[in-house]
Amino acid sequence: MHKILPLLFCFTVCLTLSSRAQFAIDVESGAAFTGYNEIQVPGGEGTRFELTDQLDVNNSFFYRIRLLYTLNNKHTFSVLYAPLNIKAQGYTTKDINFAEQIFSTADALNASYKFNSYRFTYRYLFPRTGNFQFGLGATAKIRDAKIELEDNEKSASTTDLGFVPLINFRAEWFAKEKLSVLLQGDALVGKQGRAEDIFLGGLFYPNEDVSLKLGYRILEGGADVDQVYNFSLIHYAVIGATVSF
Repeated sequence: MHKILPLLFCFTVCLTLSSRAQFAIDVESGAAFTGYNEIQVPGGEGTRFELTDQLDVNNSFFYRIRLLYTLNNKHTFSVLYAPLNIKAQGYTTKDINFAEQIFSTADALNASYKFNSYRFTYRYLFPRTGNFQFGLGATAKIRDAKIELEDNEKSASTTDLGFVPLINFRAEWFAKEKLSVLLQGDALVGKQGRAEDIFLGGLFYPNEDVSLKLGYRILEGGADVDQVYNFSLIHYAVIGATVSF
């Protein structure tokens, strides 16, 4: 870490000095709805249960913040902070063995599901062809996850802090001068799991420095390892804006 920080600092300074560079901030907000969330802790020994079937899951407000830097209208570097916290409560229809604790059907249960994401992305933007423009790159994702169950007497949790490489893509079709359709996301499928975070929606450009977005985002995936089995699907109703300066 002590070696990486000076390199990042020098990299940032060099980018800032470029006269052909542009900074932007992208903000999203809206509502998040849980499609499914299947959990088993530990992966090979605990009770596998579906969170949305066993408990009442609260719909969640969400937000995301992304800082972008584009060089020569081709090379885009970005940093994303995307927190996600879901709460659920109720009575289960079966006893649950979770993280070496038994949670009974007789006790009211509270569940907390955290899946925060920190990402650094590089994307190359290919020259525009007619009304279409495509970009392709790679994302380094840090996953900060925690699942916790709690009743009146006890609690148990599992945490996961790990690195996930993803493929990044952006495809935009300019329907009119100030309107476009955007498909953008990060995704990758591997032996032990998968991850997809994809947005589809419309963009409106009131001027060259601002774009407004409205659309749908899907966050799906998970992992099947010894520590935890967890696959989830989250739907997002998205409203947002990107401001360049």
